[in-house]
Amino acid sequence: MSPTPQGQYAELARTEGRGALVTVMRGPDRGARLLVRPDGSTSGSLGDEGLERTAAEFADELMWAERSEAREVGDVLLFVDVVFPAPRLVIFGAIDFAAQLCTLARTSGWRPYVVDPRGFFARPDRFPDAEEVIVGWPDKAFDQLGGIDRAMSIAVLTHDPKLDDAALELALRSPAAYVGAMGSHRAQAKRRERLLAKGFTDADLERLAAPIGLDLGALTPEETALSIMSEIVALRRGRDGGRLAHAGGRIHEVEA
Repeated sequence: MSPTPQGQYAELARTEGRGALVTVMRGPDRGARLLVRPDGSTSGSLGDEGLERTAAEFADELMWAERSEAREVGDVLLFVDVVFPAPRLVIFGAIDFAAQLCTLARTSGWRPYVVDPRGFFARPDRFPDAEEVIVGWPDKAFDQLGGIDRAMSIAVLTHDPKLDDAALELALRSPAAYVGAMGSHRAQAKRRERLLAKGFTDADLERLAAPIGLDLGALTPEETALSIMSEIVALRRGRDGGRLAHAGGRIHEVEA
């Protein structure tokens, strides 16, 4: 007997997979469930093909937004319950800032990876909090990580145009949730010129967070890491990173 949608969902949660279980909370088929996977395949039924298509769209949106939510479709109330692995942060540049960023990312529940083609610098002993240290160019690194998905964040910290541009060309053409690059405003202007010359548009470059991080007045590597991680979390949650004293709405939202 094949596992029920609930059983498959529980297995995804146990193995740190990604997926969404959609349950009819109100409607003719109350209690019906549909499991939706990242590749669009499904298990179970909600009793109506049209409703299932809509539910699958909700599931795809929310499993990558990484939040569970109730949605109404006419008189039918659906609850979309999502499960997902810890988010990945890929850091290009085996520098001191990267070590501090790995530590802060790990503390925040993320899986940080460090990438640099220079083997002398890209050593696991220098980045004890990294999930993995990859020696290689960006194309090799992304292949090794299984590609770039909609939940991945990418931070480019090298100050080396050859590596910076190679990473950004791939990142900006991907569905990555966040792409940021370190450097002064002058360095950013030169980088922008290079990327425009390679065929990127102003709209493509709008999603690049550069200079990377929030304006915290950071001076030390630890403070710089905090600035970068703060921006990544803010964008992931759909916030602008301003002061809570000036914010409206709910404060310090806690996931159920």
